Amino acid sequence: MARDSQAALVALNRFGFGARGGASGDLINAASDPRGFVKAELARPNGVLLEAPGLQSTPQLGQAVFAYQDEVKQAREAAAKETAKAGTPPEAPQAPADQKPGPRRNLSLNTVATEIAGQMTDAKPANSAAKPETMQPNAAAPPPAKPAPQPLNVIQKTFRAEALARLQRATLVECGFTERLVVFWSNHFCISATKGELARIWAGAFEREAIRPHVLGRFADMLKAVEQHPAMLYFLDNQQSLGPDSRAGQNRKRGLNENLAREIMELHTLGVGGGYTQEDVTSLARIITGWTFAGRQGGLGAPGSFAFNANAHQPGPQMLLGKTYESAGLAQGEAALADIARHPATANFIATKLVRHFVADDPPPVLVARLRDVFVKTDGDLKALATALVDSDEAWKAPLTKMRSPYDFVVASGRLLARVPEDPGGYLNNLNLLGQPLWSPAGPNGFPDTSAAWAAPEGMKLRLDIAAQMGARLGPNIDPLDLLEFAAADAASIETRKTIERAESRQQALALLLMSPEMQRR
Repeated sequence: MARDSQAALVALNRFGFGARGGASGDLINAASDPRGFVKAELARPNGVLLEAPGLQSTPQLGQAVFAYQDEVKQAREAAAKETAKAGTPPEAPQAPADQKPGPRRNLSLNTVATEIAGQMTDAKPANSAAKPETMQPNAAAPPPAKPAPQPLNVIQKTFRAEALARLQRATLVECGFTERLVVFWSNHFCISATKGELARIWAGAFEREAIRPHVLGRFADMLKAVEQHPAMLYFLDNQQSLGPDSRAGQNRKRGLNENLAREIMELHTLGVGGGYTQEDVTSLARIITGWTFAGRQGGLGAPGSFAFNANAHQPGPQMLLGKTYESAGLAQGEAALADIARHPATANFIATKLVRHFVADDPPPVLVARLRDVFVKTDGDLKALATALVDSDEAWKAPLTKMRSPYDFVVASGRLLARVPEDPGGYLNNLNLLGQPLWSPAGPNGFPDTSAAWAAPEGMKLRLDIAAQMGARLGPNIDPLDLLEFAAADAASIETRKTIERAESRQQALALLLMSPEMQRR
């Protein structure tokens, strides 16, 4: 069979995370049978699951947070007593030093090579430019000693361990199609680690437990797992939602919280314009009252586990999307979710988002219709949906014009450089800098999935800074032209090849390679 390097580039970049460097032979393997190369991962459903030493379940992590919070409370109370005895005011707690960097200046992309050359010549990190000398009071005084770094708490340790496991998996897999599907569904059903301590420690477990087991399963099963996961219930405040006529609602004089119900319909299933009304949102909110998680006292179950609180559930039948759901406790909400998962608007919404993510910002209507039909005919079989996507000619003929997201970019760079992460810090810092902090979108609609969101000049300048730093650190020991063969071989453009050949140093050439269309576009 003839080898097709261009189709291999589509296989690896559009559907995966790009070719791995070293002796992987990814591009050669993909060139022999591009579609078969991508679909091979779909035949290994257990390969989507992620298990690693030290990764714990959501209830275990919930109990760890509750124990940590108790320790912090006890320490504060003890410190307050000691302070009261000494007669001095307590020391104000320090704010966490995780503020995002301020805005950087824009850069014309026509000067990319010049900027990289300047950085290579200076041999300084991108953020260490010399500042004009000014007169300062006490200029001769030595700088104050930096306080010793505080040890990571259980929440920080867990987040970094989960991030490392995810990054290592993405770096090591052959193609990365199923990992890309995980990223897609995790962003579709997103939570944000910035919500609070429980959200941060649960972010990775949420993806492992509610997303990964169903990526090649049924959409209805994933929907149920997501909406009943403590991380989603906490993120959208459903534990605060009480049926107005429920025992708890009458006792506490509190009522519905519609956050989860609204996002289920608007963002997770039917989509805007999917045929539902505000009354449907309110009705679904009533139906899922009582969906919560057990707290630290464990009155409803193991702390940190999903629980149904009958005392908080709105009694009586509810009308939703023209159908009446009889009062049946937990089963009432599960029946409603099952029907919404099979709704024609859900099929159209999911098909459109999947095509936009993998193929084009403006999804080809013919391909969307085909995937919508597959979704309906297979009762939301996500493996069948992914297979239909790979089998479509449109997915292979569309030009590679979509901009890689920051996550795709940093993973693709690590793969090409054959750098298996041993510490997630560098990756997490780069993702923060580029505006896509891991598991931390600004809202429940997740991170954007169009090129315009990531191709702005400011974002490209920041990518250039990162590429230049990689070039300065790794360039002397790497031949960028060899890496270009791993990444694209004869599918690389003449312009990219000439640009790399004309670079003034290996460091500059590596930075230019990482900024090339072959590395930035999918």
